[in-house]
Amino acid sequence: MKSLKKKNLIDFENKIIKLFNSAKIKAPIHLHSGNELQLISIFKKIKKNDWVFSSWRSHYHCLLKGVPKKKLTNEILKGNSISLCFPEYKIYSSAIVGGSLPVAVGVALSIKRKKLKNKVFVFIGEMTSETGIAHECIKYSINKKLPIHFIIEDNKKSVCTDTRKTWSMRKLTYENKKNKFISFYKYNLKYPHAGTGKRIQF
Repeated sequence: MKSLKKKNLIDFENKIIKLFNSAKIKAPIHLHSGNELQLISIFKKIKKNDWVFSSWRSHYHCLLKGVPKKKLTNEILKGNSISLCFPEYKIYSSAIVGGSLPVAVGVALSIKRKKLKNKVFVFIGEMTSETGIAHECIKYSINKKLPIHFIIEDNKKSVCTDTRKTWSMRKLTYENKKNKFISFYKYNLKYPHAGTGKRIQF
């Protein structure tokens, strides 16, 4: 996939931060930080013809999937930061919790039925991974042996709640359960769940 380094990703988000703090972006944004190396490693396994599905935090995913910086910036400036979709680059994101999961499973099912060789990669947060829709989609995918892989990104920020306290558990359901269908990694996000922490979004 796109050959980007950690600095390239951080520099892009810093540019978005400046635009947001100067009120050039008049819609919510969800920033990345602290997971550059993990994502660069993951995207080395993702091919150009593979599909990527993400959530509202997808800037890095889009860049690593090959979306040009200028094109991505323009969409963010239009207010689409939390719902970036570039079908020509085979990447789709949704601001709805778990919203991209059924679509991703449908695409994977289509790939299998058509006997194609590409694959689907789905990025979800740790709180989303505990929802009913996530369990249903993951179970269906495993049972049907679909060409799909779920990557759970644990930044310990589920809006304003702690995922483990919310679900009264010490470990999440899929934590440390790596297999051909699921990967799990932790990282520290230095920004709030949304925004930069310096300007009110609404």
